[in-house]
Amino acid sequence: MLYFEDFSEGRRFDYTPVEMKPSDMIAFAHEFDPQPMHLDEEAGKRSILGGLSASGWHTSAVGMRMMLDAFMGQSTSQGSPGIDFMDWKKPVLAGDVLTGFSQVMEARRSKSKPGLGIVRFRNEIVNQAGEPVAVSECSVLFRCRDKVQH
Repeated sequence: MLYFEDFSEGRRFDYTPVEMKPSDMIAFAHEFDPQPMHLDEEAGKRSILGGLSASGWHTSAVGMRMMLDAFMGQSTSQGSPGIDFMDWKKPVLAGDVLTGFSQVMEARRSKSKPGLGIVRFRNEIVNQAGEPVAVSECSVLFRCRDKVQH
């Protein structure tokens, strides 16, 4: 189990690769972002994206799952106060294989909530060519192993 104290500045958590399957992309788009380039290969080819592309929100959701699998699912995470930013850098096309990492940028104990620490992460998702497709920064609250700050 990972506690706040386990998130030292610079620590990196690598993601397990995920293939972006057309059927998953279309199903997500139907429910949450039904734009033509996310629903149909031909419409995607006619768009500036060049093919059936995942919604940026789908890419973000896949990134969240990769974070959970890499470290958050085995942690004392208490949620997040928010995302500082999310940049979708490049289209994610059907068949792309995504991977990436989360890296600790800063870790500090909460002044207002004893027993919690705040960890700020930089999260990068890249495609099979190593090209960044999404970059974000966010903070996550974790329980402290040591309830008393030394």
